[in-house]
Amino acid sequence: MTADTTTLDLGPQTRILARLADGVCEDRLTDPTPCPDLAVRNLLGHLTGLAVAFRDAARKDLGPTTDTSPEASMPDIGPNWRQELAAALAALAEAWREPDAWTGATRAGGIDLPGAVAGAVVADELVIHGWDLARATGQEYAPDAAAVRAAYGLLAAAADESDRGQGMFGPVVAVPADAPLLERALGLSGRDPGWSRTA
Repeated sequence: MTADTTTLDLGPQTRILARLADGVCEDRLTDPTPCPDLAVRNLLGHLTGLAVAFRDAARKDLGPTTDTSPEASMPDIGPNWRQELAAALAALAEAWREPDAWTGATRAGGIDLPGAVAGAVVADELVIHGWDLARATGQEYAPDAAAVRAAYGLLAAAADESDRGQGMFGPVVAVPADAPLLERALGLSGRDPGWSRTA
């Protein structure tokens, strides 16, 4: 897999995601999300875990946080999840502001990959899961344009390398070629841009 991303300020997208998380009502935590088998609380737990893992990947601080597959256990949240997620997202953005984060090799989810690719992967995670969270909790979503471009570039490259129509998160969903870039990225990720929690 390749990615054209060299450096990207993840701060705008992490702040958008933090605002979305802060807008989640407690009574929505058990609601479904576009992620199969994940309720809102599990999605929030996943976001916290990936923020920590990719923070450490940026720092090349390899160990348990970067070596564990996200499928190893069902993610969940604790009583202080809002503060923990906000802090993890802020630390993630700060770590990826270091130029060295984008060079050399690193590891995330137990997979070795170039720093620039890891940066594109985390941008993709933040964009796609931001949409998941917004849709699941009935919030408006306007992601950072640069992060969307990075996500789309990564997803398009992954789809091109697959001969089974398989996206990074599931089978590719057909989306019109003239659809907004976010919707095209969602389709490549295996999301239906028309997903609704009431459907």
